[in-house]
Amino acid sequence: MLGNRALLIVDGSAPKSIAPGDSHKGVKVVSTAGDQAVVEIGGKRHTLRVGEAPASVGASGGGAAPAGQRIVLTAGSGGHFLTEGAINGRAAHFIVDTGATTVSMGAGDAERLGIDYKSGQPVRMGTANGVALGWRVKLASVRIREVEVRDVDAVVGQQPMPYVLLGNSFLNRFQMRRDNDQMVLERRY
Repeated sequence: MLGNRALLIVDGSAPKSIAPGDSHKGVKVVSTAGDQAVVEIGGKRHTLRVGEAPASVGASGGGAAPAGQRIVLTAGSGGHFLTEGAINGRAAHFIVDTGATTVSMGAGDAERLGIDYKSGQPVRMGTANGVALGWRVKLASVRIREVEVRDVDAVVGQQPMPYVLLGNSFLNRFQMRRDNDQMVLERRY
């Protein structure tokens, strides 16, 4: 939410600020109030709330892999692949980091996501800023759009992070291909 406007990401598009009464890619913002927006898609109304898992309405786009097997991400203006998703059913903001061994997050995100990280295994993590203390945990699920991966290794660091790093403990479960500004992840079996 941005004031009385809803910040929408439709089919992986860049976030767009939409005022009530306006539409973006077939999604009409009907109203906004506090931390929620009512949107209309295909004649049906849906209430979206900040902090909930992203809404998925309607059929998936076509492609070689069936629904639930393929993720297509588009690079943002800085060349980074950012996406919304969920950890253990709770909304999370991710940035793809092929240099990260595992999914990684700060303690604040872990607490917001309901992860009991202090019960995890204490570890020393090598970061861009040197060695830091953290905890190794197992995430029950990580979801990006219709694709869910279960039992994903992660680390929680003490320092706050602007995004959850979508590292190789998630990415290695996919065949990864980059075409210009798109990254395509297709599930391996």
